[in-house]
Amino acid sequence: MKKTVLFPLLACGMIVYGQNGDPRLTEVWEPEPRVVTPGATDKDAPSDAIVLFNGKDLAEWESMDGKPAKWTVENGVVTVAKGTGAIKTKKAFGDCQLHIEWRTPAVVKGEGQGRGNSGIFLMGLYELQVLDSYNNRTYSNGQAASIYKQIPPLVNASRKPGEWQTYDIIFIAPRFNKDGSLKSQARITVFHNGVLVQNNMAIWGATQFIGIATNKAHGEKEPLVLQDHGDPVSFRNIWIRELE
Repeated sequence: MKKTVLFPLLACGMIVYGQNGDPRLTEVWEPEPRVVTPGATDKDAPSDAIVLFNGKDLAEWESMDGKPAKWTVENGVVTVAKGTGAIKTKKAFGDCQLHIEWRTPAVVKGEGQGRGNSGIFLMGLYELQVLDSYNNRTYSNGQAASIYKQIPPLVNASRKPGEWQTYDIIFIAPRFNKDGSLKSQARITVFHNGVLVQNNMAIWGATQFIGIATNKAHGEKEPLVLQDHGDPVSFRNIWIRELE
């Protein structure tokens, strides 16, 4: 059966009629975009965001076994408590806009991957690396703002140890066919301290420490995970917007 492509024909028609003098023919009124009130600053949560860390408690988080999260909350900051394990959100997310601020220790210890290491796992599977990458050379696809063991950042926008850093992330979840095969890869855009470092990049698959990333069917929404890599990395001002 021959398929009819309507949109290009409609667009051509709009152009023709629009050029004939009626500007209303190219006006689109429905649907009307819903109203979202922006935050007072670029770092503040907009009105439709879910605040994942309010500086007071870990009510939105839990340990990987479902028990209460054991990381330390003090002075509006949550810090990795070494050996307590990763924490995950109680809610699950798919396509999203995520804002998160993080800080590696001011006192530098170690080098390479042993210096201020943590990670943000979108859907619990796809790791955006957190690392002290200020004057600290490591493999490029393992430094701060890399998609770990996959995609290096476009540039190194790291601030000094002990200074707060920001990730603003747009994440599009992968899609899977009914038989479990991959339909479309996950994609990610990241701004590190306001600098574009990942530009709508296709993520190869779930993060692997050894071996090549793999794709295995999972839920349309999964929890966000913050990694305990043994370093006292701190986080604050975490909010997320679910994208329609």
